[in-house]
Amino acid sequence: MRFQFKTHYHQDVRLFKHKGQIFWYAALAVLLLAMPWLMPEYYVSQLVFIWIYAIVSVGLMILVGFTGQVSIGHAAFLAMGAYTEGYLQQLGWPFALSLTFAALVSGITGIIVGLPALRVKGMYLAIATLAFGFIVEEGITRADSVTGGNSGMMLGSLEVFGLPIDSEQRMYYLCLIILVLCVVGVMNLLRSPTGRAFVAIRDSEVSAQSMGINLAYYKTTAFALSAAITGIAGALYAHKLRYLSPEQFTFLQSIELLIILVVGGVGSIYGAIFGAAFWIGVQQFIVIAKDWLPPAIGQQTGLQPTIFGIILIIFILFEPMGLYGRWLKIRTYFQLFPFYRKGMFRRQKSYMKSERMK
Repeated sequence: MRFQFKTHYHQDVRLFKHKGQIFWYAALAVLLLAMPWLMPEYYVSQLVFIWIYAIVSVGLMILVGFTGQVSIGHAAFLAMGAYTEGYLQQLGWPFALSLTFAALVSGITGIIVGLPALRVKGMYLAIATLAFGFIVEEGITRADSVTGGNSGMMLGSLEVFGLPIDSEQRMYYLCLIILVLCVVGVMNLLRSPTGRAFVAIRDSEVSAQSMGINLAYYKTTAFALSAAITGIAGALYAHKLRYLSPEQFTFLQSIELLIILVVGGVGSIYGAIFGAAFWIGVQQFIVIAKDWLPPAIGQQTGLQPTIFGIILIIFILFEPMGLYGRWLKIRTYFQLFPFYRKGMFRRQKSYMKSERMK
């Protein structure tokens, strides 16, 4: 077991709590840097999708997991970033500048959505974000001169500071670097007064307002930051696929992003990454399993949504904290063995009653 004796307040806001974390994160960094040279190109391509979806999940986690605001139209922000990047890339803008503008356009769009949504919450906020998603999807379809409409938009080759990203390995490193920057940025945000205000709003808006927290300002900020990070992921998504169409950013895409959060663990940065890895991994498993299943089952068109629906129900019933919650229980079990108690992570009745005051 590891005991931490804190002697000053700065220890509560350190990015790494102890030297053991530094060692394991360094080992993980070495492994991630070596993986493109140890795996076939196809699996490296799937890892690129995991990094992109992880960036989206980190952005959505700011809004849903840390601020407690529901969004079922987040695919619209992904589309804003992707089409902004595609359009500016056709104009010959450098990637660093076009990526910045993709994040900026998505962030401004998040402010536009967040301001009217301040007066609603819960189910009504979800309906408002859903309507915004449909508006963006219809706008993409009708703006033929900019987006290509239903015909789609093709993207050319990508260069970053003169270096052509012409292989899966280089795309892997580009997405990994941006993911690390987003994760470190959000983790530092959560240690700041802004991040603490987000968590206070999530736990109880009444209590947060009574402590002087400006709900309108921080909710709008959460929407803007969440949309901006999602826009960055959209830009990478556009270069990964190199073809964009309105069918890629539908309501189902937004639902998939929420499922990733629930499966990974709502309220945790690690859960966002775990959920993205699980989502892509299960998709590949289903593709492989179809060849082994009877034709009557393997050739069904709704097989994948059905499996993910069953997985979501299982997590909600048996592991509400997601994959990250399960990892915490496993880690705590080995740390406290043989003194681990089965009910350590169970919610207390007093906490459950306090939820009624939200």
